[in-house]
Amino acid sequence: MNVSRKNVVLAALAVVVAAASIFAGTGNGQAATKKQLVEIKTWTRKDCSLAPWLVTEKLGFFEQEGVKLVYTGETQAPLQIPSLVKGNNDVGSGHPNQYGIAIAGGAKLKAVVRAGVEPAPSYDPKFRHMWWFVNPAKHPNVKSFADLKNLPGKIKVSTITKNICADFETNILAEKYGVPKEKIEWVTMPDIQAIQALKQGLVDVAPVHPPFYKGMLDAKAIKVADSTDTGLGSAAGLSYYWFTEDFIKKHPEAVAGFVRAIKRGQRWANANPDKTAKWVEEVIGVPVTGNHYYSEDATIVEKEIVPWIKGVEDAKVIPKGKITPASIVTHQFEAVGNDDKAYQNKLKQGAKKKKA
Repeated sequence: MNVSRKNVVLAALAVVVAAASIFAGTGNGQAATKKQLVEIKTWTRKDCSLAPWLVTEKLGFFEQEGVKLVYTGETQAPLQIPSLVKGNNDVGSGHPNQYGIAIAGGAKLKAVVRAGVEPAPSYDPKFRHMWWFVNPAKHPNVKSFADLKNLPGKIKVSTITKNICADFETNILAEKYGVPKEKIEWVTMPDIQAIQALKQGLVDVAPVHPPFYKGMLDAKAIKVADSTDTGLGSAAGLSYYWFTEDFIKKHPEAVAGFVRAIKRGQRWANANPDKTAKWVEEVIGVPVTGNHYYSEDATIVEKEIVPWIKGVEDAKVIPKGKITPASIVTHQFEAVGNDDKAYQNKLKQGAKKKKA
C-alpha cells in the first residue's frame, strides 16, 4: 500500500469511528434525558386520605418530578408511624399531634409540606375538616354543641384513635361551650362505623370527616358543630407530609420533587372535587361523597402547629417544651415548592387585596 492510499484508508476509518461515536453519544444522550425515578415508599390507603396521593400520581405529577411512589400495603393506624421509624416506609401524612408525640419519643421525622388545611369561613362548609353529629331520636333537646353539657352522665364520643384531630378538636369545642371534659368517654371506631353507631345509640356524638357527611345526613343525624367553630382558623384542618430524616438527607432532590408534585395535585383536587371523589371511590370501592380541602402552597406556618402541641401537652401525653413547631418541621423545601407561577400570582393577588 502506497502512502497516499494508506492515508485514504486511515481517513475513512476515522470517519467510521467518528460516526460510531456520534451515534453512540446520541444513544447515551437519550438515556440520560430519561429521568431516573427515585422510589418513595408509603403505605396503601383505603380511605379519604388517599385523595391527594391518587390525584398527583394519576395526573403524572410525581413522574414529572422524578418520583415514583411505591405502596407497601395497608398498615393499621397505630403501626403507620412505627413503619417509618423502622424504615419500611419513607413518608406518611397526619396531624402535628400524632407525629409530634412520636418525635418527642425519639422518632427522627420532619414535616416537609402541608397537606390539609381548614378553608376560609366563606368557603363551602362541606370542605371543612370535621362535622360533629348527634342522633335527634336519642337526644331531641340537643340542637348545638353547647347543649351537650345538659346531658346527664358520660357523653360517649367516637374517635378513630386517640391523639388525633377528633379528640383534640372535640376538647377545644368542649372548653369553648362549657362541656366538662370529664364527661367525655371516647369510643374508638372508624368514621364509617360511627354512622351506624350513632343511629343505634351506641355513641352520643360522632365527629366525622367529609366523605361521611352525606351518610350522616341521610341517616337523619343533625350537625351540632364543625371544625371552623373551634376558632383555630386554617389550623383546624392542619396535616402534614412527614419524611424520615434519613431519607431527606439521602434524597433531598426527591423530597423537593415530592413537594412540588403534591402541591400541584392538591390544587387540582381543590379545583375538581367531584372528579377527585370519583377517582377515590373507584380505588377504595366504597361511595365517596366529600373531600378535604388542601394547602395550595409549600409554606410552613409554625404558629398553626402551636395549638396541636399544646393539646398533647395539656393532656400530659408529652412534657411541656419537649417539642416545638421549629423542632418538628423543616423549611428546606419551601423555596423550591413555591417557585411556580401559580404561587407568585397568589402573592400578587394577596398584595392587591391589602392595598384595596
